[in-house]
Parts: sequence; C-alpha cells; structure tokens
Amino acid sequence: MPSLLTGPDGRARCAWVGDDAEYRRYHDEEWGTPLHGDRALFEKMALEGFQAGLSWITILRKRPRFREVFAGFEPEAVAAFDESDVERLMGDAGIIRNRAKIEATIGNAGLVRDMAEGELDALMWSFAPAPTARRPGEFADVPAVTPESTAMSKELRRRGFRFVGATTMYALMQSAGMVDDHIEGCWRAAELG
Repeated sequence: MPSLLTGPDGRARCAWVGDDAEYRRYHDEEWGTPLHGDRALFEKMALEGFQAGLSWITILRKRPRFREVFAGFEPEAVAAFDESDVERLMGDAGIIRNRAKIEATIGNAGLVRDMAEGELDALMWSFAPAPTARRPGEFADVPAVTPESTAMSKELRRRGFRFVGATTMYALMQSAGMVDDHIEGCWRAAELG
C-alpha cells in the first residue's frame, strides 16, 4: 500500500484516508491538530476506547449519535448516568453497543469530573513527546505504541481509567496532535510544519 494518495482535489494525503470523504475531512481538519480541554480530551478518550477492535471510520460515522446520547461528552453529565442509561445506550443502534465500553465511559467520566479543571488536559499533554525534526517517510515508520503512550496508559490506569491501553492512547495522541504522524509529502505535513 502506498504511503501517500492524491485526492480528487489534487492534494497528496496520508494514504489511510483512501477515497472516503469523511476520512478526508477528518484528516484535513482534525488528525494531528493540537486539541486541548478536559471535555474534548474526555470525548477523544471515550471514542478511542469505543474504537478498540474496530475501524476509526466506524466511530467517525457514529460520532454525531455518540455525542447526542452521551450528553455532548460533558463529564459531569455522563458521570451521573445510571443503569437505566446503560440499558438505553445498549439499545441504541446508532452507537457501538458494548456494555463494558459504555460502563467504562461512565466510570471514566466520574474520574474526570472529580479532577480539578484543566487537570486531565495537563495530565495527558504531559506525556506528549518533544516534536521530532523528521517526520515519517512511510507508514512503516509510524509506531503503534511508544514509550510515551505506554506511560500515559499506565498513569491513567493507575488512576482508575479503563479502555486506555497503550495502543489506544497512541491513537489518541495522534488524533489530538500530541504527535504529528502525517507522512512526508502529505499537504498537512507541510502545513503543520
């Protein structure tokens, strides 16, 4: 598989985008762009947890419904969910109906709610590695796990968070711009510097 793909607009992009318009939008507007804020990072954590074992495009397509049924991923609201909410979510075909992931999201929301404002943001960003002078030349150069994502996962687990494995946390780091894995030659690589 090539590492770059030229889209219908003539721009070279990371090839994982394929020809899907939503993936293209996500790649161009979100992936690798620094994201801050406890609510926003809690949402990323929750969605990355739901993604485990599935493709990210599945989550992207279901994200509007996830946001609707999970109260906009406001930690205080989600932390207040009870067993009737779990059953409501288990019956909603618009999301991933996995009881363990739903319960983990509710439990994780309670942990975020109990943190000081800005604490989740500061904690997660404390694991962001220093930017590297060299960007990946091809997909084979992009890791699935790094020492930083492993350390983030361990600390989150120590604090009681669930569905925050090292691979899942590296995907979050990429998505939230803590690392920039746009392939050399991708138009976003040039834009982000």
